[in-house]
Amino acid sequence: FYYNLNQALATMAVNGVSINLVTFMRVVMQLDNANAAKYVSNWSGTTYVFSIVGAIIADSYWGRYKSCIIFQLIFLAGLVELAISSYFFLHNFSCESESGDTKTCRTPSAAEIAIFYVAIYKIALGNGAYQPTNTTFGADQFDEEHTKEKRSKTAFYGYFFVANNLGSLVAVTFLTYIEDKGSWAAAFVISAAASLLGLLLFAAGTKRFRHFMPCGNPAATVGNVLVAATKKRHLTIPTQVEKLYELDGTHSVNGGKKIAHTPGYRFLDKAAVIEDPSILLPGEQPASRPRRLYTVTQVEQVKCILRLIPIWLCSIIYSTTYSQMSSVFIEQAQAMDNTLNKFTIPAAGIGIFEIIGVTSFVFIYTFCIAKPLSKRSKEPTELQRMGIGLVISTAAMIAAALVERQRLKHADHYRLSVLWQIPQYLLIGASEVFMYVTMTEFFNDQLPDGMRSLGSAMSGASMSAGSYANSLIVSLVMAGSRSGGQAGWIPQNLNQGHVDRFFFLIAALNAADLALFVLLAKRYRGVAKPAAAVVAVGSINLLELQENTATRW
Repeated sequence: FYYNLNQALATMAVNGVSINLVTFMRVVMQLDNANAAKYVSNWSGTTYVFSIVGAIIADSYWGRYKSCIIFQLIFLAGLVELAISSYFFLHNFSCESESGDTKTCRTPSAAEIAIFYVAIYKIALGNGAYQPTNTTFGADQFDEEHTKEKRSKTAFYGYFFVANNLGSLVAVTFLTYIEDKGSWAAAFVISAAASLLGLLLFAAGTKRFRHFMPCGNPAATVGNVLVAATKKRHLTIPTQVEKLYELDGTHSVNGGKKIAHTPGYRFLDKAAVIEDPSILLPGEQPASRPRRLYTVTQVEQVKCILRLIPIWLCSIIYSTTYSQMSSVFIEQAQAMDNTLNKFTIPAAGIGIFEIIGVTSFVFIYTFCIAKPLSKRSKEPTELQRMGIGLVISTAAMIAAALVERQRLKHADHYRLSVLWQIPQYLLIGASEVFMYVTMTEFFNDQLPDGMRSLGSAMSGASMSAGSYANSLIVSLVMAGSRSGGQAGWIPQNLNQGHVDRFFFLIAALNAADLALFVLLAKRYRGVAKPAAAVVAVGSINLLELQENTATRW
């Protein structure tokens, strides 16, 4: 309970900053719409880059418990710095009215800008590095060899998913409402308090946690195998696999389970070729292994990663679509009518329907699609589900473009209701279930035990690359659409732009990405899966299914 409450509080704290960050940059930091969207995308991308850093540090050097504590402290420090700096800056913030509705507001000083960016990037480092480590550390508390604990682990992931959504729900409704009222410092103080409480709850369970030592750096293994294979390129690979170097027993280096040899990427097998059989025979484990010699398992670990890279690359465009929720979608909402009777809906508050979409479609897929189809042995494979996610995300961007076109059509007469955004948020949420959720499950299943954290980090890396790609696309679109004195597709006043064309562009990129993904998925040959597959939610296993799901399309 305390562990999941810690996750809910951490999610609430980071979303209290991230969901409305584009509005803060536009209103308080005085950035235009295009730059605000671009800088938020860069920040989001960096957050997910730090997830990879956190996974490597936790698995290789500090261990997961120590990493969780340190990264939470960095996260808390960033939130406190942001809250304090925002209070003093906003205390002196003022705007002067000019002709019409135009206002001129005080521009932040260089020192204030520097403090702001240092604070939000501390938050990016702390939370980004903490999340994958926290997820894996939670799973460490259950022994998969023990039947009862294995079932408890499945339940833990389900509660972990609920905690994530509850934290996001509070941030989207309560904190964004406070921020839209102008009480930014108060919202950031609440986020900092939530982070502190979450850290205390985590620390309270220290004596009850199961602690594991770090077991080696997977990134180093990849580099070493590639270098060894290159330096031994002149050697001939033996026709008998048994002559390649591997340890006896069921486990290989660092205690991980051994992986059987596969025929692909034959060049890498040279790293496992024994140069002098008189010194070392297959199966022997000497006090000091010869240089440039690695086990078959280590070579196969590298092969697993190389096979996943094309699939991972296809997920980047989807991540570009996902990043619209924290940038252009909010700017679109700010140009719409956000009143409902006497209640004002925050621009970022409509994002609650993305949470509803994710939650609803998890249960729809699990009980209405997967369960009936599993009885007929026709459940969609992981790659098929990811393809469905790309189709839905394309539909989401088309829906957003049509809403924007409708908004522009009536902009001179009245403002379109922000509730028109509901379909695009619901579709994004549905696509997450099929794409991000399945992608994390797929990467974890296709990587060996010693690289599972890397599998979770690859999902974060996809979101990171997608955020940076979105920033690049926005820059290119603005550079191209401003030619001839035009305002551009995403100007300060969206009524003078064509955000609908931008959304159609993202939809077209999604469609092209889908075509490439289908081609690569048909060619993919993955590792064999066990008979019991798991429906995952992010890194969350919600329900054990009894069907064997092949990795081929």
